[in-house]
Amino acid sequence: MKRQQTASMEDYLEAIAMLRQGEQPVRVSQISKALGVKMPSVTNALNKLAEDGLVHHERYGYVGLTAEGIKIAEDVFHRHETIRLFLSEVLCIDADTATDEACRIEHSLSATTVQRLEKFVEFASICPYGRPGWLESLSYYFKHGEYPPNGCPARCKGHKL
Repeated sequence: MKRQQTASMEDYLEAIAMLRQGEQPVRVSQISKALGVKMPSVTNALNKLAEDGLVHHERYGYVGLTAEGIKIAEDVFHRHETIRLFLSEVLCIDADTATDEACRIEHSLSATTVQRLEKFVEFASICPYGRPGWLESLSYYFKHGEYPPNGCPARCKGHKL
């Protein structure tokens, strides 16, 4: 029976998927560098992931993902990208911060929440005429701490959540 993967193990799977760039082989040293951890830590993590049937790894050899490992890695990457887009495109968080925080948040949110965030970002960005006015108003509010002049209807200004 496979155990639920920890945030750390999911990060290993995501890193391997990103490093392999299609079908390129990945070495332990590359994973170590990408995640900023020591090589023995990578080896220990790979042993656990191999026990769970998520990676192929032979001592001093290349690392590869199994079909199930690829599936989990793609799911983690998808969650990461959805959250990163929400943080950067909707909440106007700078790119580096959005990337770092998405990495921490991606492990905590339910599938339903991630799906709703994805749909929200899609909804907010689908306008064929460019960025919707309300999103521009929100961006102005973040930057200036006040409603934009002529940007928010009067009925919204007095409303509190």
